[in-house]
Amino acid sequence: MKTAVLAALATLILAAPAAALEPIKGSLNYNADQTALSKTPVGSVTFNEFHNGGNRYREVYVVDTDRRLKIVNRSVVDNS
Repeated sequence: MKTAVLAALATLILAAPAAALEPIKGSLNYNADQTALSKTPVGSVTFNEFHNGGNRYREVYVVDTDRRLKIVNRSVVDNS
């Protein structure tokens, strides 16, 4: 069930047109020469939560066709 929900989420995110998000301090691919994820299937979804500038962020990543992580969504999580 969890896999089906994640697959549906990935489909919705990939299908929606969006501007490319640039990594910020705390992002998994911020200021890094990212190596390819050779064993992770293309289209896999992963999440990252971090603090930056007094805000807590949640990012959603998808493994792109070049097997690198691509940010597809970023949101500020309520700190209260």
